[in-house]
Amino acid sequence: MVKDEKYQLLTTQIKALVEGEDDVVSVMANVSAAIHEAMGFFWTGFYVVCGDELRLGPFQGPVACMHIGYGRGVCGTAWQRGETVVVPDVELFPGHIACSSLSRSEIVVPVWDAGGKVRAVLDIDSRELATFDDVDRRWLEKIVQLIP
Repeated sequence: MVKDEKYQLLTTQIKALVEGEDDVVSVMANVSAAIHEAMGFFWTGFYVVCGDELRLGPFQGPVACMHIGYGRGVCGTAWQRGETVVVPDVELFPGHIACSSLSRSEIVVPVWDAGGKVRAVLDIDSRELATFDDVDRRWLEKIVQLIP
């Protein structure tokens, strides 16, 4: 199955999974699990905006950094810019925060609230270089819109 087809099926499954749910923590937990299982990524999870930092939220994978400052690392940069950040090689990203030395590439997608503010980010890491592209960005941006 090609990547677009996998994401299309995954998005349909996530819509059904979260329909009518209003508990954001539960939804984030199941969304991260569904993405992680379907796509086989190294680490998949959320960091939630709490004051001037991102705090670790629901995730799948090995232990992770618990606090990330605004504008720091890939997650903090996506939050600061208010846009998805795709990093083909984390070693080349200035200020990358290495929660795991096994992570080689990364994508971080902002999650917006109803008022137009970033309230969380979806962070996904891969053990392979250049895993993420515009297909991932497009589908993951659709998926995070399903979070209540």
